[in-house]
Amino acid sequence: MNTLGWIVVATVAISLTAWIGVLALFLREELLDSLLLGFVAFAAGSLLGGAFLHLLPRAIAESPSEDLSPVFLSLLGGFCLFYVLEQFLHWHHDHAATREYEPVSYLVLVSDSLHNFLDGLVIAGAFRVGTPLGVVTTLAIALHEVPQEIGDFGVLIYGGFGRRRALVLNYLTQATVILGGVVGFYLSDVVTGLPSVLLSFAAGNFVYIASSDLIPEIKAESGARRSILYFLVFLTGITLMLGIRHLGAVLR
Repeated sequence: MNTLGWIVVATVAISLTAWIGVLALFLREELLDSLLLGFVAFAAGSLLGGAFLHLLPRAIAESPSEDLSPVFLSLLGGFCLFYVLEQFLHWHHDHAATREYEPVSYLVLVSDSLHNFLDGLVIAGAFRVGTPLGVVTTLAIALHEVPQEIGDFGVLIYGGFGRRRALVLNYLTQATVILGGVVGFYLSDVVTGLPSVLLSFAAGNFVYIASSDLIPEIKAESGARRSILYFLVFLTGITLMLGIRHLGAVLR
């Protein structure tokens, strides 16, 4: 199989991780409702862990110069753009005559599409170096994606989407990894080093969603016992991202 074939197979396999949410179709409505805030807490931890332990370190490593100002300006730009975007979505939500979903749902879909596209570029670059490196990189990204997809699915449900609609939309955003892989193959000379600005921009998206939308939902929960439980789930999301980072370093 040639390099492009490997890239397509790897990215299609990654895209299938989005269907892990299909397990929710077999849960009773009451049980799913009781688990939603746990999914939100897990997603918040995974997003922050992904931003600070995966995307931002990679952006710094890929920076073409020792001046990291563009990296952090892009991080702030990603944060601020999503702030403006959410304000617009809130305005549209308040003025629309038809039923709308929570703005955070749209933010998750947009940020995930960008993040997955970048993952496709990473996979393409790895396979261009060699098949073994490509396989290892694909495995590392898959390990990172599974917990995040669980959290994202929970956020979409919490934001008002039905289970089946959330599954389909979650897959469509995840499928941008395939587009990223193909683009990365044909533009390999340009994307040999991942654009650090895009990586830090995606990190800014993640930080905004976690800190502005998800964590406040957890904090609004009354009752010390449940608050502590959700905080532990939040820490689990961060810890899992840290473990995946160490595992990825070992696999490389």
